[in-house]
Amino acid sequence: MGFGATGQTVAELCFNTAMTGYQEIMTDPSYAGQIVTFTFPHIGNVGTNPEDDETGDPVAAGMVVKWMPTTPSSWRNVQPLSDWLAARGRIAIGGIDTRRLTRAIRQQGAPHAALAHDPDGNFDIEALVASAREFAGLEGMDLAKDVTCAQTYRWNEMRWAWPDGYAPQTEAKHKVVAVDYGAKRNILRCLASAGCDVTVLPATATYDDIMAHEPDGVFLSNGPGDPAATGVYAVPMIRDVLDKTDLPVFGICLGHQMLALALGATTVKMSHGHHGANHPVKDNDTGKVEITSMNHGFAVDGQSLPEGVRETHVSLFDGSNCGIRVDGRPVWSVQHHPEASPGPQDSYYLFERFSEAMAARSA
Repeated sequence: MGFGATGQTVAELCFNTAMTGYQEIMTDPSYAGQIVTFTFPHIGNVGTNPEDDETGDPVAAGMVVKWMPTTPSSWRNVQPLSDWLAARGRIAIGGIDTRRLTRAIRQQGAPHAALAHDPDGNFDIEALVASAREFAGLEGMDLAKDVTCAQTYRWNEMRWAWPDGYAPQTEAKHKVVAVDYGAKRNILRCLASAGCDVTVLPATATYDDIMAHEPDGVFLSNGPGDPAATGVYAVPMIRDVLDKTDLPVFGICLGHQMLALALGATTVKMSHGHHGANHPVKDNDTGKVEITSMNHGFAVDGQSLPEGVRETHVSLFDGSNCGIRVDGRPVWSVQHHPEASPGPQDSYYLFERFSEAMAARSA
């Protein structure tokens, strides 16, 4: 049974194993071009509220769930999930055996899917199947340009804390330029909480655009799509930053892939990707295993890393690359999402490391 908006959409079908955070997932720009299947059955039971949005509107194309959303039971609820989706033009379907669907995706790879909702039940099945088959897929698609900010802006909101909520950063020590390939708000909050005065620039920002802000460090954000396609314009800028400055550089998710490409590595499309909040990742430097949040359909090929770049993190699910670092320089990145509170604080140290690197440079 459908809920949310009416109409139809075509996208890649993926699954997410997280038990919480459905609103954050739907508003994560990294999900552009994807319909999300939730393996956890109780989606929508705490409703929605503006504080949990990772960007202004949902970016995921649609959602597939086991049970239809029930009446919200959280004191934080502002709007039921179905109404929230309808107001934002996102289609959803309930009553699906999502775990069986997930097994099919795992075995056969992420398919192209058409999702339609018509309360009167009028569906042109042949046309829907044809539209799914005609979908070009995410390989070769530069989706960062569709979700990046339209213009430069400042960010000073820090992580949520009781009882004040999102407090402003008033004692920032480091000027950071964050390149927005589809940045999540909580990443920017984590940077602010680590003492950063954050200026966000669009994905197409050039080296000169960045240096005009005289930053102490450069951050490369998460985002959707094929990193090789976005890299056409992003990689030259990153190479200039690496070649012409000694600035600390930190990347997450697509930013991690952009950095790897700039350093000479390659990326590959994964069969069904990593999407969830329970992914174990090993830190090769310390031996520590972190419980991480993941959302990516492409990965850096760890075998392609050039000399002078080492693999710092690996997935304990499949051994895929989850982090790199340039030897002797404050330049590193990770595939997972340290801001998404898995663990719940296993990976926050990465933001502190970025702040410490900028402090050491200015000392």
